[in-house]
Amino acid sequence: MNTPAAETTWIDRFDGLRRLPPDLRQTLASGSAIVTLPSGAAVFGPGQSADNLLLLLEGTVRVSQASETGREVFLYRVHAGESCVLTTACMLAFEDYAADGVAETDVTAVAIPRATFDDLVARSPVFREFVFTAYSRRITDLFALIDDIVFQRMDVRLAARLLELADAQGAIHATHQVLATELGTAREVISRTLGEFHRRGWIEQARGKVQLRDRSALSRLARSDHASVSGL
Repeated sequence: MNTPAAETTWIDRFDGLRRLPPDLRQTLASGSAIVTLPSGAAVFGPGQSADNLLLLLEGTVRVSQASETGREVFLYRVHAGESCVLTTACMLAFEDYAADGVAETDVTAVAIPRATFDDLVARSPVFREFVFTAYSRRITDLFALIDDIVFQRMDVRLAARLLELADAQGAIHATHQVLATELGTAREVISRTLGEFHRRGWIEQARGKVQLRDRSALSRLARSDHASVSGL
């Protein structure tokens, strides 16, 4: 569902846009639209053109990429108050998407069409700074992801991801396969590592669910690149 984004109040939810002068705030608002997507909806996919920069107001979008063998690798999440670096890159380079973006929750976002995006990038140093600052931060995150995949132990990565995904009650509603996809590994590796966490009393497991029992122990492991957990 799309509605005009005539109101400019949403602009203040993005730190880098608050300094836009009134005339450019109005240009941005009038040239954009508020879009809503239900949980599970495809936001973009491989081969699609990047026609709008999305700024998330509510919800979460999960971005992942599949290899030629069908293996899926989680890249990052876009949360409220953020933009998608892949969309930015595709719009700047006039390239199609090479990954999937899926709404993990119901999503409300501002869609900035290419014409408005190009106009503001050309006219406004403030808007350019906003675009490239967000882009740089996410690129740094992606390098950190590569470092994690290549160099960090799986138990450390899994502990950190469990803490990230847990709700207020300490529950993670995800299968072993979903967690494996999140971390770019095999389901058997996740099952074995969760089994060790369970043996240590850090978690409880049920079908499609992991319940945290000792957040402090998981936090200590997640914070330590060189922690030694025998048996994993």
